[in-house]
Amino acid sequence: MAANDTIADMLTRIRNSCMARHQTTQIPATKMTRSIAQVLKSEGFIGEFEEAEAEGIKRHLVLSLKYKGKTRKPIITALKRVSKPGLRVYSNRKELPRVLGGIGIAIISTSSGIMTDREARRQGLGGEVLCYVW
Repeated sequence: MAANDTIADMLTRIRNSCMARHQTTQIPATKMTRSIAQVLKSEGFIGEFEEAEAEGIKRHLVLSLKYKGKTRKPIITALKRVSKPGLRVYSNRKELPRVLGGIGIAIISTSSGIMTDREARRQGLGGEVLCYVW
């Protein structure tokens, strides 16, 4: 089944896998999902990720999820899609959102690529607010 909103599909797959305490999850590979996975990895929300090919041409990313302690509580508490295909949300450099007072991150699509709100603020860039992660 083809998803119209690949970012929302990615976030939902990660959210469901975390709730089910899965070790890994598979996501269809696109430039956008690769970039978001790279940001999540650099911020410490997920472990490694790799691109794999299953049964033919379909490429997908295999994300390794992270948990803390013996209770295996997920590192990712929540994922929230902000900008949607029906309603895009943009923010200039002065109005970039802070997620939970800086505890979480906002993933921003800028002219210099996908980055966190902190990185965009440091570079003085605005852009489309894709999602919040905490």
